[in-house]
Amino acid sequence: METKELTHYKTLVAKLPHLKREIGKVIVGQEEAIDQILIALLAGGHCLLEGVPGLAKTLMVKTMADALDMDFKRIQFTPDLMPGDIVGTEVLEEDHETGRKFFKFNRGPIFANVVLADEINRTPPKTQAALLEAMQEYKVTYGGTDYELPRPFLIIATQNPIEQAGTYPLPEAQLDRFLLYIKLSYPSEQEELNVLKSTTGTARPVLQTVLTGQEIADLQTLTRQVHISDELIGFINKLVRATRPESSSSAFVKQWCDWGAGPRAGQALVLCSKARAVLHERFSVVPEDIQTLAYPILRHRIALNFRAEAESVTTDQVIRELIK
Repeated sequence: METKELTHYKTLVAKLPHLKREIGKVIVGQEEAIDQILIALLAGGHCLLEGVPGLAKTLMVKTMADALDMDFKRIQFTPDLMPGDIVGTEVLEEDHETGRKFFKFNRGPIFANVVLADEINRTPPKTQAALLEAMQEYKVTYGGTDYELPRPFLIIATQNPIEQAGTYPLPEAQLDRFLLYIKLSYPSEQEELNVLKSTTGTARPVLQTVLTGQEIADLQTLTRQVHISDELIGFINKLVRATRPESSSSAFVKQWCDWGAGPRAGQALVLCSKARAVLHERFSVVPEDIQTLAYPILRHRIALNFRAEAESVTTDQVIRELIK
């Protein structure tokens, strides 16, 4: 890496703590969830956010987009939402000079840098699938024509773990498209007290724009250049393979799991560990990066058997046993 290029990257990396401080002006606590969303952004992936109502999921995503000077769109998923409501539709228009009629593609809310798919499990599979091509290919196909999505591009889907009546759980193939599965917890007593004090008055924090879209794209390029040793890649490979009952040496996995994570999980763990290193202003991956990110990366890629569900065994417990 040339000296000029290295200086540019160091300048961008030094802005990341400032970015977290700006988000912290609006969002009290939830540092781990904010870190993981930023990791997904740096790694060029998407994330699924799960939490009970009232934990500021929407506000968190909107605040991050504002601090990043990125175009933000929110899609409220409902049972009657159609794919065209997401990707866009063609409308018949007329050229007033020639009188000629033609079809024009009106772009849907998917054409934004940050897209919040709110309560994604409330819409039928046909509409959920409309996100698949966008998430994987970074484009939308309509009427045989490809429309490129803006870069950087991040989809954050939310789901409510409480109300499951009338919902459509995401199929495993679509869950695997999400780089991270982030679980939001309740705030601590002090954090909740701070929320009550800071959100019920007249003061409204003013956010500064910290990074542009181009600077985020540069940081995504840097993320892939971060060093990771062969030993750590070997550890990731063993960890992912140990989640599969047929090849695992773990009695815990054999007892409670139906099937484990595929190779995409290993790729995600390497890339996200590099992104976490960048977020912590390092240019090399350390074991802590892998151990911390194993949970949001593997928890939706491990399928528990019926007995495990009956005994309330969770995928996080499986991951904890494997890391031990």
